[in-house]
Amino acid sequence: MGITPIISLVIFITGLSIYFLLTSKGRFWLKSLVIKIKGQGWRFRDGQLNYLRSRFSKTITISAIIMVAVIAGNSVSAQVTGSPPVSLKSVSVPEPDNLGDFVKDKVAAIKLGKALFWDMQVGSDGQTSCASCHFHAGADNRSKNQINPGLLRVNADGTPNPDTAFNVGGAPNYQLTKEDFPFHKLSNPNDSTTVVSDRNDISSSQGAFNTKFVNVIPGSAEDQVTNTPDPVFNVGGTNVRRVQARNTPTVINAAFNFRNFWDGKAQNIFNGVNPFGLRDPNASLVKAPNPKQLEFVKVSLNNSSLASQAVGPPLSSSELSADGRTFQKIGDKFGRIGQISLSDLLQGLLSINGTSLPRDLAQKLSRLQPLAKQVVHPQDSVLGADSKSPQPGLNYSSYNQLIQAAFKPEWWDSKLLIQVDAQGIRTFVKHPDYSSKTQEYKLLDYNFSLFFGLAIQLYEATLIANDTPYDRFLEGNTSALTVQQQQGKKLFEGKGCIGCHSGLELTGASVSSVAQTGRIRRGPFGAKPPEDTGFFNIGVRPATDDLGLGGNDHLSGNGQGNSLSEARLAQLGKFKNLLGQDPPILTPPLNSSEAVIADGAFKAPGLRNVELTAPYFHNGGQATLEQVVDFYNRGGDFGVLPPLNLSPDEKQQLVAFLKGLTDERVLHEKAPFDHPQLFVPNGHPGNSTSVTNDGTGNATDSLLEIPAVGKDGGTGTPNFLN
Repeated sequence: MGITPIISLVIFITGLSIYFLLTSKGRFWLKSLVIKIKGQGWRFRDGQLNYLRSRFSKTITISAIIMVAVIAGNSVSAQVTGSPPVSLKSVSVPEPDNLGDFVKDKVAAIKLGKALFWDMQVGSDGQTSCASCHFHAGADNRSKNQINPGLLRVNADGTPNPDTAFNVGGAPNYQLTKEDFPFHKLSNPNDSTTVVSDRNDISSSQGAFNTKFVNVIPGSAEDQVTNTPDPVFNVGGTNVRRVQARNTPTVINAAFNFRNFWDGKAQNIFNGVNPFGLRDPNASLVKAPNPKQLEFVKVSLNNSSLASQAVGPPLSSSELSADGRTFQKIGDKFGRIGQISLSDLLQGLLSINGTSLPRDLAQKLSRLQPLAKQVVHPQDSVLGADSKSPQPGLNYSSYNQLIQAAFKPEWWDSKLLIQVDAQGIRTFVKHPDYSSKTQEYKLLDYNFSLFFGLAIQLYEATLIANDTPYDRFLEGNTSALTVQQQQGKKLFEGKGCIGCHSGLELTGASVSSVAQTGRIRRGPFGAKPPEDTGFFNIGVRPATDDLGLGGNDHLSGNGQGNSLSEARLAQLGKFKNLLGQDPPILTPPLNSSEAVIADGAFKAPGLRNVELTAPYFHNGGQATLEQVVDFYNRGGDFGVLPPLNLSPDEKQQLVAFLKGLTDERVLHEKAPFDHPQLFVPNGHPGNSTSVTNDGTGNATDSLLEIPAVGKDGGTGTPNFLN
């Protein structure tokens, strides 16, 4: 072969290499090619490529080696610096390895999960559902009676020191305004030292009234409860709905998280019972090898932090439940009689009472018609075929039918009962003894937490927003982002934002991130202290306002339990016992006495649809993306982050890029983000000085209707304070 063909071939290969390295589509094909090379076993031997030697002349082989070397060089470089992303569409949604041991029909389980998620009958009041706090882009846009005064505050030694004073609005049932934000006000938003005012309140979501559970009422969506005076959430002595102690995060794309909740309490391993995974040695279910035989079993489903999360709120006395809506109490007990004290209220906020089983909820829901109080759109992408529209509900007489269609019979089909006595001792019996000292449960009721958690996880796993302008840009559509947004993208990737919001999921707390770096790692700055992967203290508030990851799981008898920080568990030698695996080996090795990043640290959220999910941060203290960018630009409010020193134009570019992370399907509630009708409590008639007593000691509700939407979507719901 002459010199001209060789030169032409080299030019061709060079141009092809440039295409591979500098374009999004090229990088996609490059990644595929490298994977294929590895898979087919192309190897150097004696200075040659065996695979190529049999097919090409020496000259072409040399040229191909040049190209492969360039590709390999880029691949190695990419692995060091972070490989260019394709789009979120290329990331598989994590799923339990052993899901098939429990679920027999995944489609039916998703249907069950969507019904349970949106059904207002789940709440003790027959009015609140999981969706009550997650109906707007997976989050909450309500702005009246949405303030918590800071009940998670602690002293310097970690002992509780709840703040009960409402600094924002002066009292509960306050209507927030734009002027209330940010909660930490500065005269110069670029200078953290110019403090005008500081308020430690939290903008969050209203949940349940303070009530004590008495019993379920067969055929009724409302539980039998006793109203109890609330020392914090009341206006003039009339109870108002309690407000959560942390801002509500979106459930959209939460399926990618290794752990869930802001503090990581919802474990990656679902034990079928509560949020605490392997941390709870008492968590067990009952299995029927055949209908005439029962046995206690422990279950473990990985990649299931959404299921772990889902089983918390239905038992929380500050979210969906009357206090004590369970029978058996293993470990900490919720049930208290008489007027609630401040310590009782604090315990309700700190604990999800995870060692109890939601069997009372099961006895109610399993016999109710699904979504009996809500219209389901006939074009609903999941539930439409079963809609009774224009009448409310689905064409099922009870949830039992949905459960039996979705789950394998060994988890719900048995002729025996599980009897639980007053001490929590469980035995299998053929017939109830009708004693006031015992309670019998059908197998389906006893295992209801398994069905509830897994079904909602499988539904939420369909709520993936991966068709944003940003994703389309990564796929090669260079016009998907405006010039300003592309400039913002460069700032996002170059100014350190990507340090916490990394990977295609835009969060370091993802399953893929943990798989790559381990559950704990060393921080990148200073003394490089150990930290839980994906959890950061960025100086939103002092750590004593809310310990976050530095708190405990409250599982032990003294109400404290073990640290939520996995780095601290490793220091204490508890990692393997509580998490079921050896801790990662750090460099340098973990020292039992070194400082750990945990107090005041929180999970980094994904950023898709962030334009729609105000207010921001775990305290909900910022109302706009501009305020968020100002926060990062000045290095946070409490001295943790390095300032970004952005110009006004750069700030706008960064905000524009963040708005390029919005999936239009979410904005317009198109499938899979369509939903049934919902009525959400939206504060109470009156204001923060006067409400109307409904005759029971509780304030009357203002209800906001969220209309049913089918697969083609609608107009959506307005953003926070719009």
